[in-house]
Amino acid sequence: MNSALFAVLALATAGVASSATPILRVGENRAAQARRLPAAAPGPVLIRNATVLTVTKGTLPNTDVLLVNGKIAQIGKNLTAPANATIIDATGKFVMPGIIDPHSHMMIDALNEGTLSVTSMVRIRDVLNPTAPNIYRALAGGTTTLNLLHGSANTIGGQNTVVKLKWGRTGEEMVFPGALPGIKFALGENVTRKNSANVVVVGQPQAARRYPTTRMGQEEVLRDAFTRARDYKADWDEYRARVAKKEPNLVAPRRDLELEPLVEVLEGKRLVHAHSYRADEMLMLLELSDEFKFHVQTLQHGLEGYKIASEIAKHGTGLSTFADMWGYKIEAYDAIPYNVAIAMRHGVVTTINSDDDGRARRLNIDAAKLIRYGGLTDDEALKTITYNGAVQLGIQDKVGSIEVGKDADVVIWNGHPLSVYSSVETTFIDGEIFFDKAKDKAMREALALERAELEKAEPNQLPARGGGPGRTGPPATTPPQEDR
Repeated sequence: MNSALFAVLALATAGVASSATPILRVGENRAAQARRLPAAAPGPVLIRNATVLTVTKGTLPNTDVLLVNGKIAQIGKNLTAPANATIIDATGKFVMPGIIDPHSHMMIDALNEGTLSVTSMVRIRDVLNPTAPNIYRALAGGTTTLNLLHGSANTIGGQNTVVKLKWGRTGEEMVFPGALPGIKFALGENVTRKNSANVVVVGQPQAARRYPTTRMGQEEVLRDAFTRARDYKADWDEYRARVAKKEPNLVAPRRDLELEPLVEVLEGKRLVHAHSYRADEMLMLLELSDEFKFHVQTLQHGLEGYKIASEIAKHGTGLSTFADMWGYKIEAYDAIPYNVAIAMRHGVVTTINSDDDGRARRLNIDAAKLIRYGGLTDDEALKTITYNGAVQLGIQDKVGSIEVGKDADVVIWNGHPLSVYSSVETTFIDGEIFFDKAKDKAMREALALERAELEKAEPNQLPARGGGPGRTGPPATTPPQEDR
């Protein structure tokens, strides 16, 4: 199926996700409709008799889950449904929290602002694309939350955005309420871009070399940026202190949009997510964070994390990596499939990520590999794609496990989610259905019928041989080539 048709299908299917959804106007897509109309509050839903994988409190057989007002209201056996509740019989099925991808490049219209070494002023939130078809595909894989990060072209990339995949809504409506802001750093080969001068793109100017081109240059860029941020913070602290004393004729320091996010890092108000591969560069960043007294929230990729697991744990830093994807460049050659297990056994909060715009819909399979490589339990494997991601993003009080009071970001599977034979039946976000397999199937069949009917229409017919009446038939006599 081509992407355009899939987009139409997905949009239309999202339209049937809620019975309260009004009809689209002619020529209007779901995002435009969402801007026109307020989102309807979902009604209560009672999921009956499922095997509930809470992730944090074990597996509960033959258990009901009640969703009310966008929250998980009750968990237990033989719950009483509210009068207006939708009841779903989940006998033989599994319920788990929505999957969290801690490193995604989905639904963004720009990846790298690579012209400078420090671009802390640019924001992913400014380039959200809420109509990207991969959003719907991710929902079909049970994924509900993404951490959208910049690429890794420069040492300090830009400000991230955490989103809930509310397909059909605007980008702003997808932004995760209350999620702590973050920023992307990057170390290693992607930053040095040593081969960029050798890449020739026809019609494009030759890429210029950009500082830094070595790892020691990257460390200097970081030290310089945080030195300037520390001085900038001191200027503002002094100004605010003098304002508090009501001193006259004060002039505020000039705002610096590059340094403000770094000041937030120094103040513990913004999370650092650092692309890194080798043990030495990760240690460099951790030691530099000690020097400037800021916290590195996660090391992204960290394929050599197993070499320094104790040091990562000592800093309270998380690791977000791949299950078994490596060998694609020199700095990834020392990767091993036991990286996650070794890190977790040392007490590091560890996750699996996609680092992609589409792989989020397969993270359950990546998590399953960790049982083979390292002997994680089912709950430990599931944590790498749910609860641990919530911890790394500072949203563990809202999502990441099936617990009363948390957001109703819940997924129903037709089998155990760590099996390659299982698939998603229904995906809820804040208690509202954003993917439903049965409705998806019905919509696909309806679209196939509609397409068949459209192909029969006169404007879509091939012209009759030899011309004749009709709008597209070739002229009876074709003029010679030289007369055209």
